[in-house]
Amino acid sequence: MKKVIILALFACSSFVYGQKDKTVNLFDGKTTNGWHSWHETSVKGWHVMNGILMTHGGSGDLVSDKEYEDFELTFEFKVAPKGNSGIIYKVIETPEAKASYMSGPEYQIIDDKNYPSPIKDVQKTAANYDMQPPADLSVVKPAGEWNKGKIIVKDNHVEHWLNGKKMVEYEYGSTDWQVMVAKSKFASWDFAKAHAKGKIALQDHGDMVSFKSIKIKEL
Repeated sequence: MKKVIILALFACSSFVYGQKDKTVNLFDGKTTNGWHSWHETSVKGWHVMNGILMTHGGSGDLVSDKEYEDFELTFEFKVAPKGNSGIIYKVIETPEAKASYMSGPEYQIIDDKNYPSPIKDVQKTAANYDMQPPADLSVVKPAGEWNKGKIIVKDNHVEHWLNGKKMVEYEYGSTDWQVMVAKSKFASWDFAKAHAKGKIALQDHGDMVSFKSIKIKEL
């Protein structure tokens, strides 16, 4: 009997562990289930067409219903020419929060070559926005073409990947991170208060942007 109980407990623990390690679709390719518009209970403006989640601009940010702490997020994205967007994580959505980017780091998405205003390297695709530039500016594909992105957060170690290459790496909440924050526009925002978890937001910067194959694995 004791052996049976031990085996049963092992099976149960393996199931729970497997559930956490399982990659799931954050976007099912058909609906906006699991998402809502910023400060709303439903989705407004964003729509799904042929397996692609998109906005033409002016819809507001799309936010995950669930919060995440340690995770690996993979996704494909395509920004329109001269467009701007991003994926923001560790987002704190409270009634007084004015914007998703005010509380969480951003994986930048932008038309590096043709954005109508001058941009710095810390504002280019896959950057830790306004904090760290991408390691290789030649990796991104042009606006209108699909790129593959990845964000890894594990025990406050964060990595941004683009088309198979690591572009950014940092320790969230570390002394070095605090120094970078102090020099950025985030110094006086909730962004500057390191926190364990938050929601994921797809940014609507007023331009057309498309996403597909959004998958997440909690670590």
